[in-house]
Amino acid sequence: MFRRKWLTGIITFLFLLSCFLAGCGAKPQTQGSTSTKELTGKVIIFHAGSLTEPLKKMAEEFEAKHPGVKIELEASGSRAAAKKITELHKPCDILASADYEVIEELLRPNYIDNNILFARNELVIAYTSKSKYASEINSSNWYQILLRPGVNYGRSDENADPCGYRTLMCWQLAAKYYRDPGLYEKLNRGCPLRNIRPKAVELLAMLESGALDYAFEYKSVAEQHKLRYVTLPPQINLGDIKYADFYKQATVQVKGSEPGKTVTYKGTPIVYGVTLLKDAPNKEAAVAFLKYMLAKDGGLRILQEMGQPVLDPPLYLGTLPPELAGVAQPAQMNK
Repeated sequence: MFRRKWLTGIITFLFLLSCFLAGCGAKPQTQGSTSTKELTGKVIIFHAGSLTEPLKKMAEEFEAKHPGVKIELEASGSRAAAKKITELHKPCDILASADYEVIEELLRPNYIDNNILFARNELVIAYTSKSKYASEINSSNWYQILLRPGVNYGRSDENADPCGYRTLMCWQLAAKYYRDPGLYEKLNRGCPLRNIRPKAVELLAMLESGALDYAFEYKSVAEQHKLRYVTLPPQINLGDIKYADFYKQATVQVKGSEPGKTVTYKGTPIVYGVTLLKDAPNKEAAVAFLKYMLAKDGGLRILQEMGQPVLDPPLYLGTLPPELAGVAQPAQMNK
C-alpha cells in the first residue's frame, strides 16, 4: 500500500515551515524537569543507526543532569528497530526513526499514540582518500565513477533501513534527472549482496578498511565520522522540500509486517520521527528525556552541532500525552 493521503499535507506544512522558520508563533522549548522528584531507572531507546553519535552525546548530558537514570541505546535500521517491538516484543521506552513513516506503518495504533517529527537529512556518497578515483569523483560524474570496473560501492538493506530504500529511490530519480533510463538497473546490478548491510553505518568500517570505495550515507553521518563525501543534486538527494513532487516518482517495495506482504514507499523529503511507546517501562524518565531531546538548548542543539538540520519547532502526528504538551506543534495536513 502507498503512504497515507495526508502525506501531501505534511510536505506542504514543512514547506511553509521552511519559509517562515522564525515566525511560527510557538514558544521556544527549553530544558526543564518534569517534576521535583528525582528520576531513576533505565530508559530504553531503539534508534536509527544515523542517530548513534547525537544520541550518545544526548545521553551523556542527560545522565549528568539526572544521575539516577541510565540511557540504554540500541542502534539498528529503523524498520528493524520497530520490528523488535512488534515481532520480538522487546521492552522499549522510545523509538527514534530515520523515517517518521516507519512509525506510522509499523507501530500505530497498537503501540503508539504520538509521532514527533524533529529532524531532516540528505543522501550523500561517502568515501575516503583511499577510494578508487577519489580525486576525480564529483556531483556530476559520480554515477560514471561508480560504474567503472573495479569500483566497489555499498548501501544498506531496504527491508531494514530507510537509508536503503532511499538509496534505491535516489538511483531511480538519478535515471530521470540524467535522462538515462537504464541507470537505475545498472547501479542496482553494480551493488552486489556482499556490499549491502542491515544499517548504513555498518558500511563505514568497510570504507575505512578499503572493502568499499563508496557508500550511500546520510550527510550528517559522513560529517560526524569526518569522511569525504559527494554532495548529490537536490533533485535526487531527498533533502529538499522544493523537489517533493519530483521525489514522488520513485517507489520501492519492502517486506511488510506480515509474511508474504509488501509495503510500497514513495519518495519524500527525509524527515525523522520519534515516539513514546504506550507501554514504556519507565514513562516518567522517558518523558523527561524526550523533553530534553526536543528542546532547542538540548537535543536539537546537539543535532545541529553534529551537522543534522532540525525542524524548529518539531511537529507531531496523533495525540501527545499531557506530559509532553508544548514540545511540538500539531502537523496540519490534508486528509
